[in-house]
Amino acid sequence: MRITSVKTYLVHEKQRKNFIFVKLETDEGIAGWGEAHTSLDMDTAVVGHLEQMSRYVVGYSPFNIKHFVQVACDDFAWRHGSLEFYSALSGIEMAMWDIVGKVLKQPVYNLLGGACRPKIRVYANGWFYGTRTPAEHARAAERTVKQGYTALKCYPFQKGSQLPANRLYPPKEEIARGVEIVRAVRDAVGPGTDVMVDVCRRLSPMQAVELAERIGEFKPYWFEEPCPIDNVDALAEIRSKTKIPIVTGETLYGKGQFVPVLGKRATDILNPDVCIVGGILEMKEIAAMAEPHYVAISPHNFNSTVLAQAATVHVAATMTNFLIAECFIAFLDQGRRIASQLEVEGGYISLPEAPGLGVDIDEAALARYPYKQFDKRAFRTYRDEGP
Repeated sequence: MRITSVKTYLVHEKQRKNFIFVKLETDEGIAGWGEAHTSLDMDTAVVGHLEQMSRYVVGYSPFNIKHFVQVACDDFAWRHGSLEFYSALSGIEMAMWDIVGKVLKQPVYNLLGGACRPKIRVYANGWFYGTRTPAEHARAAERTVKQGYTALKCYPFQKGSQLPANRLYPPKEEIARGVEIVRAVRDAVGPGTDVMVDVCRRLSPMQAVELAERIGEFKPYWFEEPCPIDNVDALAEIRSKTKIPIVTGETLYGKGQFVPVLGKRATDILNPDVCIVGGILEMKEIAAMAEPHYVAISPHNFNSTVLAQAATVHVAATMTNFLIAECFIAFLDQGRRIASQLEVEGGYISLPEAPGLGVDIDEAALARYPYKQFDKRAFRTYRDEGP
């Protein structure tokens, strides 16, 4: 069996996100699907990588997954990877697994060592779109819990569906408002719901430690990405000064970038993204690296609830150190329009029994949501700087 062609679909999702789906076709008529990560203003850059990389996967056996990934890293990227490269590679790798599962008539998790659990717990993200005030956050959180979710993530600096300007040293008013958002969410959902707090790499260590101290009374499940990850020592310093579990990893790709984080014990939980790190097998290997360090895995998924969510479920099922996975519930409706996606029930996704990833894509539906470039964002200027 050989891969004969690669098709790329850039699908519009109106809520600040386009999806990139990858279809691999073979000479035996079996096709596989994968997904590449994308975010605002990087859609076409990832597609460009996919178009160039596709020339090299054509002719490959879909079973030679590990070898293709290694050759892509060594020879295609000259061991000089980027977010765009790893996102494209993840989409192709995922589609290869989908083919292999279909050929062998097995769900992917059975090919990765078998499941360690029958279902995957997920936390809700994207539930807060349109909220600005702490009171609006509280009402949205209540609605989310009523839908059956037992955990949700909040952003102290969120305004509507946007984050304010990135500042390592935000004014004290922003910190105070962030504390009130976390307070409002906790009061709304009660002590029985897990509340994750994500700072999106926004703060300096001193600001992150201050925020952690002020939100500690609300018992956050974790404190995610408190500072930029390029200085691992700074992250380790924050971890040493707070009792809230620290999470990082969503911007890292390839096993190598996780080595210093584990080596310096800078985090309690890693949140790699299957559409960013290099695919399903790379994600499993990162989890295996973390296991002897007693670091847990909570997969990130700012992608569709279709292929990316399915791949996350399959690999998470095989991890002994898995905690909980992300589900961007704002994308669920769009996912249903284009695929038979894995659904959430009572805060969990049950493992599919169908071969491959267990998701059927409606190609005709994809065509109904063609690529659209989002409006130019309003970045701050030097006149906006200051207290």
